[in-house]
Amino acid sequence: MRTGKDADLSTGLYHLSKSKLPRALVLAGVAFVLASCQAITPPDVQESAFRPSDKPVTVDNVTANNKLAELARAQHPRILATYGGEYSDPKLERMVAKVIGSLTTVSANPTQNYRITILNSPNVNAFALPGGYLYITRGLLALANDSSELAAVVAHEMGHVTANHGLQRQQLEAEEGLATKVVSDVLGDSPTAKVALIRGKLRLAQFSRNQELEADAIGIKSVGEAGYDPYAASRFLQSMSTYTDFRSVSGATDASLDFLATHPNTPQRIELALRHARQFGPPGVGTRDRDSFLAGIDGLLYGDTPEEGYVRGNTFLHPGLGVSFSVPDGFIIDNSATAVTATGPGDMAVRFDGVSVGKDRSLTDYIRSGWVAGLDDASVRQEMINGNEAAIASASAEGWRFDVTVIRAGGQVYRLLTAAPAASTSLDSVARSVGGSFRILSPAEKAALKPLRIRIVTVKPGQTMGTLSAQMVGVDRKLDLFRVLNALAPGATVSAGDKVKIITDK
Repeated sequence: MRTGKDADLSTGLYHLSKSKLPRALVLAGVAFVLASCQAITPPDVQESAFRPSDKPVTVDNVTANNKLAELARAQHPRILATYGGEYSDPKLERMVAKVIGSLTTVSANPTQNYRITILNSPNVNAFALPGGYLYITRGLLALANDSSELAAVVAHEMGHVTANHGLQRQQLEAEEGLATKVVSDVLGDSPTAKVALIRGKLRLAQFSRNQELEADAIGIKSVGEAGYDPYAASRFLQSMSTYTDFRSVSGATDASLDFLATHPNTPQRIELALRHARQFGPPGVGTRDRDSFLAGIDGLLYGDTPEEGYVRGNTFLHPGLGVSFSVPDGFIIDNSATAVTATGPGDMAVRFDGVSVGKDRSLTDYIRSGWVAGLDDASVRQEMINGNEAAIASASAEGWRFDVTVIRAGGQVYRLLTAAPAASTSLDSVARSVGGSFRILSPAEKAALKPLRIRIVTVKPGQTMGTLSAQMVGVDRKLDLFRVLNALAPGATVSAGDKVKIITDK
């Protein structure tokens, strides 16, 4: 949760209306935008269209549509604001520029200039905008393991540009939009109309999946021609899939979500990527340039920035605000610029944010001020939590129950909302655990908080994955994360002299 000039704590008001909030909480906690490509849309589209998106489309060609290029240039500051700004590291930038330079020489348009921006976001994402704007998050760089994998990601985005997918997508969306209006006007809400609309959505989804596969093919061809390992694309796709499973509360996936997904399902995509790579020869062809890549990411910021606070296992700590709270085991915390959310077993969710409330206004009066729908007025009560003034209440809405806890600390009011299905028996215990963990950090604790970074270490004789992962700090499930970050499959081992990534605050 960001503070200072980049945040407005008073804008975090949420309304407990029907079932939308629990769904939003759950999605906010587990949603992970996985290298999704970004779409450029007409100027009258809301700003949210430029947030991490499930539309895997970019738009170029700049010579074909200068207005789109102008729009992309205008959206660049919004992209920076959405993703935490630009991440500046000259060593890292030189490494990335080297990879892009190698790809440019073999691209379909070698005269195209590209402007690469490394975004200060832990999300794994990459996308492009008209006019050669390429974006890569530091989270993606942390997950990659060599220059060929980075090249595969960049070449994929260049592939969208080369194939001019964005303009094709815009045309099809316009056609489907017109068809939807005709269907609605003529057929109304009949079953026939619903079938027609579903078919339209399927066409768009299939079109997007085909674009992704085409961009993969173009990208792998460019990677191979540039002398990089063409099998890098399939490796990184597998790493992204593994990381997604790691981030999942249960580790399970829902195959039904692949049906209308804009990206092809990962196994299909990996198999097709391998097929394209085999055209260059058997595994081992091409260079990975691993040492250069690892040197470039050594010291890379990992996870949250100091301005947004830190997640350490099941605890959130914010040095700027000077506050902390914890969630029970089994919950996963997701920290964004506007709020902190956590999701756990049984569809439970927790949201934490701040709001401006006059110091003369009681917290019980604030809870009753109308922003909580379904409030049980009789449940509103005043409390003290670790020496801080607080108020607690209950609410319910269409199959969900809520615990609302507001706490005044250091001149600021903080809100902890816990949501659970109506049939759950864990709401009260979880809410009391989370609320009771809220506390003020001491000056020494605030001073001791440091950001986490990727560090490259050389494996010494006798060291194992267990001993290496034990060196990591500030992260949960250390051995599992060590395997994910270093793309080590179950059963794999490390040998003396190998270079590996660990997470530390040193």
